[in-house]
Amino acid sequence: MSNKLNHSMSLASPDAKGITTKQKVALAIGFVGMFIMILALVNTNFPNKGIFLTAALGLITLGTVLFANNAYLTKLEGIKNDGVWFKSMSSRGVLGWLTGVVLTAFYIVLYFYPELLGMGTNGEANTGLISLFDPLSNLLSGRPASQWFVYGTLYTIAILAFGYKFILKYRHNRYQQLRTVSVMFFQLGFAFLIPEFMYVMNSDVPYYDLKNMWPLNYYNFDQYRIDAFIKTETIGLSLLALGILSIFVISPFLTYKYGKRWYCSWVCGCGGLAETAGDAFRQLSSKKVSAWKLERWLIHTVLVFSVVMTTAVVYTYLGYDPKKYWLTKDVFLISVAVFLTLVFAGVLLFKRKELGKDARYGAIGYFAVIIALVVMHFSGTTNEVFLIKAGTMRSAYGLYIGSIFSGVIGTGFYPILGNRAWCRFGCPMAAILGFQQRLFSKFRITTNGGQCISCGNCSTYCEMGIDVRSYAQKGENIVRSSCVGCGICSAVCPRGVLKLENDKLEGRINPTEVLLGNDVDLMNYVNNK
Repeated sequence: MSNKLNHSMSLASPDAKGITTKQKVALAIGFVGMFIMILALVNTNFPNKGIFLTAALGLITLGTVLFANNAYLTKLEGIKNDGVWFKSMSSRGVLGWLTGVVLTAFYIVLYFYPELLGMGTNGEANTGLISLFDPLSNLLSGRPASQWFVYGTLYTIAILAFGYKFILKYRHNRYQQLRTVSVMFFQLGFAFLIPEFMYVMNSDVPYYDLKNMWPLNYYNFDQYRIDAFIKTETIGLSLLALGILSIFVISPFLTYKYGKRWYCSWVCGCGGLAETAGDAFRQLSSKKVSAWKLERWLIHTVLVFSVVMTTAVVYTYLGYDPKKYWLTKDVFLISVAVFLTLVFAGVLLFKRKELGKDARYGAIGYFAVIIALVVMHFSGTTNEVFLIKAGTMRSAYGLYIGSIFSGVIGTGFYPILGNRAWCRFGCPMAAILGFQQRLFSKFRITTNGGQCISCGNCSTYCEMGIDVRSYAQKGENIVRSSCVGCGICSAVCPRGVLKLENDKLEGRINPTEVLLGNDVDLMNYVNNK
């Protein structure tokens, strides 16, 4: 007889359940695929790299699928987050920290030391891990792989494999299935395959992820890209026009109709990876008020930086002579200032009540940009703005925001900060869409306070750190700039309290003043009576 006793008095055992034999086999299969890549990393000479690459990616995918099948198809449909806080991987345990270290190290090498992955320089052939992906890259576009092709392939495999796992986990919820299939489709087609095929059709067209738009693709208005778009005539100008229309027409319209979820939860690759591969870490997102305050300042600071940086970059390659340039430096700066002024004035005039005290924060950002434009006008030369080279500003943004924040921290820190750290604290695209969602969107999450049992599932699994329960307890609609409309709060609610809806603008923000037990210190009240 075993001497190991379970001293827990809980009817529902809190102990983390061990993995089954089938799950161990699935993990072993996946690790074999990873081992092939590790062998490639140390310059193992494979006789046929195409076969070994197929085996590596296939085994990793097969292992994930088999693990998911045994984890979820052996249970009834429904919420499957049991034991999540008792697992080392998903509760900042040793496995979680090790995974975070490995992911962070991979991103650092990918962005800053690609030669360690075998990236060929000065016309030299690829070696190591990158050379393993050469057959696939040659098949799709007829060129050797780069570190970005390797990253894109692994990124896509992660979304597809873990997307399948996510679909099984939430197979009781049609909304979750549809949006997961959507992000899988957009990542595979628009982010991975189509850009490769476009290179085959015209190698002079700049790389273009059709689902990305400014400011997420902050590089789209760099001079070399604008020159390339013009050079390639019809297709290039069409892509440039699509990019501009996406910013000023397509995105605002879809956000008005459906909220920022149309992009952040249905299309975006960053959100796609967070929702699929990062699903196990969503509960780690901080719900503290201090985190919320940091979020508001940080994400809008990044947005202001992005606006100023992009304006500066475009400004430097325009001219002064209206006979040579239909868009001169002065006209461009005036146009930007007028547009921002109209937006700011319109918000204050028509939406100040909805914006509340955040109006003054918006004013700070607005005046920061306007002052920047004025200084840009009076200190600008052909190559400089603010007496700083525009290229330096662009490089700084690309390094600190585009690489370190969105990549190294945003993804590498999944097991530490939760799966949406970049989306929540840094993504300028999320900031713009959130601004539109808060003020001009029909989207809201309605709550039925009478049904709420205050279990806290909704707040726990909100990846954006929103205290959903506080809204549900009061029966108040949830209209938050940060909400990406993932719908997990509704999916994990055992009482059907929460519902994602699109309805008229009137009445969508309905603050309800209700005194809750946690709003007052009752003992302090009694003692002071």
